Amino acid sequence: MKYDVQRLTLAHIPQLQQLQQQVVDALPDKAILQPLDESELRFILDGNGVMIGLFDGEALIAFRALLEPPIDDEHLGKDVGYEPLEQVLYQEISNVHPAHRGQGLQLKMAQLIMDYVDTTKHTLVCATVMPFNIASLKDKFAQNMYVAALKLKYGGKLRYVFAKSLVEEAAWGNEAIDVDMADTKAQQQLLREGYYGVAMKRDKEQWFVTYKKRAQN
Repeated sequence: MKYDVQRLTLAHIPQLQQLQQQVVDALPDKAILQPLDESELRFILDGNGVMIGLFDGEALIAFRALLEPPIDDEHLGKDVGYEPLEQVLYQEISNVHPAHRGQGLQLKMAQLIMDYVDTTKHTLVCATVMPFNIASLKDKFAQNMYVAALKLKYGGKLRYVFAKSLVEEAAWGNEAIDVDMADTKAQQQLLREGYYGVAMKRDKEQWFVTYKKRAQN
């Protein structure tokens, strides 16, 4: 199905709010998604990031956002040990209307939105995902993002911190260690030892994260 791709503006805020509400209403667990309020939408659209939307005719059916974050104590660049912080972008929210799910639109938008990024200004993209938010984790790994930290964020909520260079492709060694996603301490220990989470897999009812070190030159 063919959709019209547009860079969104402040004029699209009412449509964004409506779509977010439709997505939340369809979720069995409302805690999975934290919608952006009007001030947060306005901040991104007012020159502090990029937001693109997919339209079916006049109707906004999906959107994805990148944020140029303020430099503060919670900055994800600090969590992954990256500088300069000014060059870090955040992957923010992405929403797809329930009637248009199953078409790979999240990943398609992730690819499309990068066309709007100035890689002379921004060189790393980061994101946070709650463990066991399987759809969002799959989305990040499908973009070749990797887990660089697992820690408490946002007032005590456990989150994976994902990262990806916008200027070079990451290369990984052959040694792979699979860890139960529920085993936070084992994953944190591997991260301290220089491993990164590069993939996930399911075995019966358990989810595992695959950890590797960077390939040696």
